[in-house]
Amino acid sequence: MSIIESHPTIDDAYPTRKASEAALLYRQDPVVYGGPGDGPVDAATLDSFEANGFLGVDQLLAPEEVEDYRAELRRLSADPRVLADERTVTERGSDEVRSIFEIHKISELFAGLVRDPRVVGRARQILGSEVYVHQSRVNYKPGFTGKDFYWHSDFETWHAEDGMPRMRAVSISIALTENFVHNGGLMIMPGSHKTFVACVGETPDDHYKESLRGQEIGTPDPNSLSILAEKHGIELFTGAAGSATMFDCNCMHGSNGNITPFPRSNVFIVFNSVENTCVEPFSAPAPRPEFIGARDFTPVGAGAATGDERARPSSNGVAGG
Repeated sequence: MSIIESHPTIDDAYPTRKASEAALLYRQDPVVYGGPGDGPVDAATLDSFEANGFLGVDQLLAPEEVEDYRAELRRLSADPRVLADERTVTERGSDEVRSIFEIHKISELFAGLVRDPRVVGRARQILGSEVYVHQSRVNYKPGFTGKDFYWHSDFETWHAEDGMPRMRAVSISIALTENFVHNGGLMIMPGSHKTFVACVGETPDDHYKESLRGQEIGTPDPNSLSILAEKHGIELFTGAAGSATMFDCNCMHGSNGNITPFPRSNVFIVFNSVENTCVEPFSAPAPRPEFIGARDFTPVGAGAATGDERARPSSNGVAGG
């Protein structure tokens, strides 16, 4: 394991949760670090990613692969040991599973997905370096009861609470159920990744315990959101199971609740550059637990820890102890 200690000389390029008023700051980092010859993304798509902050893949996974992952989701959500694990987060006011974190360590099947060249190859290309997994999770948004994820920039939280210095991380959201316009799909403000919203409010101790169910500290103010929405508009992503959206760490995004009968589940993997490893938090008393913000910076494919003895599937598909 490679762990970076506190570096007080590192400048805070994106101060947040430190002032009494919100602020809009210019992005100081590139968006795309690699070129068309460095991976599976073509030049036109890279240009679009630089301009808009995201790209879509109509069919990243084949239908039979999707079925395997959906079966794994069902297995995990029914396993008492997984449900009792601190990495499993339930919805506000119920025991329904909202998210399972560190999914690439809990499940060997999802560990393989992280290493898949169709996934990690795109991340390496965009970030122009080897990458490690900063965070992974599956999000369950069941029919009728799935709650919203309010507007936010992931980087604001990763910078403030995990100590990620610069904007050199990318996320991929892979749909495991169909994404309709009405079942709580991902919304992004295209182009918003070039503006950093500095938020107000000090980070409480152990903030993650509440924020994983419903974030309040670190969410942008209505005025900043209105400015970004009026400038950039809002795009809602739909698509078949197996489709994917890859987006920059500073994209302003969120999703509505799901009051339809149609569930929406996805697997979410965050890749960070090995040249952008986390230091001490910039605006929090202590780093969040490693299952939320990794402190192991081993590159994917170089022996990074995958599979977890606490919830590893055995040969018969039952989680082993």
